[in-house]
Amino acid sequence: MNDVQQANREQATLWNGSAGNAWVEMQAVLDEVFQPLEQLLVDAVSARSGGLVLDVGCGTGATTLAIARALEIRARCIGIDISDPMIAIARTRAQQEGTGVEFINGDAQLHVFEPASLDMIVSRFGVMFFDDPVRAFTNLRRAAKDNAELRFFTWRSPAENPFMTTAERAAAPLLPDIPVRQPDAPGQFAFADRRRVNRILEESGWTGIDIRPVDIPCTFAETELVRYFTQLGPLGRVLQDVDEPARVRIVETVRTAFNPYVHADAVRFNAACWMVSARPLPLSTESKETGNG
Repeated sequence: MNDVQQANREQATLWNGSAGNAWVEMQAVLDEVFQPLEQLLVDAVSARSGGLVLDVGCGTGATTLAIARALEIRARCIGIDISDPMIAIARTRAQQEGTGVEFINGDAQLHVFEPASLDMIVSRFGVMFFDDPVRAFTNLRRAAKDNAELRFFTWRSPAENPFMTTAERAAAPLLPDIPVRQPDAPGQFAFADRRRVNRILEESGWTGIDIRPVDIPCTFAETELVRYFTQLGPLGRVLQDVDEPARVRIVETVRTAFNPYVHADAVRFNAACWMVSARPLPLSTESKETGNG
């Protein structure tokens, strides 16, 4: 049994099924939407000397490939994701670009990385899906060199990201069985609580933790809006099982709810995120603090 089968079973099922296929289908749109965050990670890695870079929850590979392009011979890049269909696309993109980027279909929570091998670990919305985040970040700490850096983005609260919950809120009166998000459960807003993020990192062997709010303007074409909300998120996962008359009513209602975000031919919103950075706690210190020295 491989690591995807052993842990994160629900997330593995989701991302190897409907959610993963939807992200593959929407790859170009999502790359456009989150390009500003991708650029911030590219800049962060470029500020260092290079080395071995790991992109956690790399999806279809946009950020991993962007870092590889920016650093060229100064770095070797690896992406890891639990989703087989997304990794398949990432590998195809890497082959088309002729890069040496390696993409691993696996769970970063359990994957056996080479100890003390990574110079930098990054993630663009890929670390919120672990069922045991302390175990996951402990595993990543073991793989990091003592002078490595961790840098990732996660979403802040649903209240601060109304665009991200517009579809499910608008559809709820017509679709009462739409899944309700559970606080702290693996998923988009699992790291909304800043204190929880800090605690997870401290318990898993990270120090110098910096968690700051950033608001990133995002945009994509208005012509993609209906496809966006009918394929992604909680609504996208249940809409496929709705009969056609009900689907038409739901789509019309939800599209109207997005009007405040539509400006001429573009959809614009702010992504309210945490930008998180940390350094590995030196292993000698870690051993003393845990009584294993």
